[in-house]
Amino acid sequence: MDANPSRSSLAVPEESIREACGETPLPELGLVEQVWETDPIPEDEIADRAGEAFGSLPLEAVPEGGEIALGVGSRGIANLGTIVAGVVAEAQDRGYEPFVFPAMGSHGGATAEGQREMLADLGVDESTVGCEIRSSMDVVEVGRTDDRDVPVVADANAVEADAIAPINRIKPHTDFDGTVESGLSKMLVIGMGKQRGAKIAHDWAVDWSLRNMIPEITEQLLDELPVVGGVAILEDQRDDTALLEGVPPEGFLDREAELLERAYDIMPTLPFDDVDVLVLDQQGKDISGQGMDTNVIGRRPFAIQEPEPELPDIKRIYTRSLTETTHGNAMGMGSADFVHADLLAEIDMPTTLINALTASTTRGVRLPPAVETDRAGLVAALSTIGIVDPEAVRVLRAADTMHLQRLYASTALVEEARERDDLRVVAEPSPIEFEAGDFAAPSPHATNDADG
Repeated sequence: MDANPSRSSLAVPEESIREACGETPLPELGLVEQVWETDPIPEDEIADRAGEAFGSLPLEAVPEGGEIALGVGSRGIANLGTIVAGVVAEAQDRGYEPFVFPAMGSHGGATAEGQREMLADLGVDESTVGCEIRSSMDVVEVGRTDDRDVPVVADANAVEADAIAPINRIKPHTDFDGTVESGLSKMLVIGMGKQRGAKIAHDWAVDWSLRNMIPEITEQLLDELPVVGGVAILEDQRDDTALLEGVPPEGFLDREAELLERAYDIMPTLPFDDVDVLVLDQQGKDISGQGMDTNVIGRRPFAIQEPEPELPDIKRIYTRSLTETTHGNAMGMGSADFVHADLLAEIDMPTTLINALTASTTRGVRLPPAVETDRAGLVAALSTIGIVDPEAVRVLRAADTMHLQRLYASTALVEEARERDDLRVVAEPSPIEFEAGDFAAPSPHATNDADG
């Protein structure tokens, strides 16, 4: 277990949980699969398609040999290194001098080196994408909003360039609903604003709301800076690259809003709206900005003045660990009802708290009760939802909120899946097996690989 005794002492032993909860019957779990029809871009075409998307932008005003600042920085994007390399190659072929700057707000511990390292972890460094990485936390104030006099700031290196183009995935945001959410505009306003810009935006969002702020500041940035547009990425339910499109400055917000609607249509979700217990094998910033995608779990307890999604209705969430790529950032763990001791041991609290302070979402990093084993976590969750009938209780186990094609499901959900065309039963329910109190079965996402 955790070598840090202060953290180990916070995890409640299984024996104590079982003594407090009494005999709690556990359901059998089978394996179900969502039936998805997708049409991803072939991997060997991604670089060229990314270059074509960038080449479609209005580049005529960029001088020959001019510097083009490419904003990159969102986690969890499939093929990101290949996409950026394709854009870089196209820019160089046209006679420009592209460079990448981290457009990730306060991430990476709000340091230049931390953000450079994060880009490298995402597959974006000078050797993989073929251009310079300019990482700095310095920003320049480029204006103020008309009505509220809010400072508008941007990465100093980007401001000095002859052109700016963000490269980002468009997807539903975890904290708010709007015409534009997570995507090119958010990267310009918050990502390119570095730590200072992100803090300004989230502070003002308490009263103003990001749904209103992001479009207004985006329009100001388009007017004040040489933004030639952006390269939009859409991903399908399997997290494969489904679309690469150049979005020009003219009609920028309207086109991003249209792409967001499509992103909603193809995002992965749980196949059941009513769940008693959801077990997540991991959470992390590479999975979602809030560790667990709030659109998937139906919880948004930390967003100020933002309504929670109506569905799904999940009574208890038990989360088992952090992803390696999140580097200890446990943002969003406050959405869980219970966590495993492994998650507790992996938390880097300074990184987590800096992210929470910047985003004004401190409730999202509240520490849930921790348990030493999976059996203890499952018993604790089940014993707090009322009388449990193992044949009727609705339990799901997922890899995380991004990888949802295959799920371990209790008997009641397996029986429901048999009657649905969008689901198929891969394995019949059987008793849950444990090794030293933890799940013996691999993550459901890993079963895809096991099938070959």
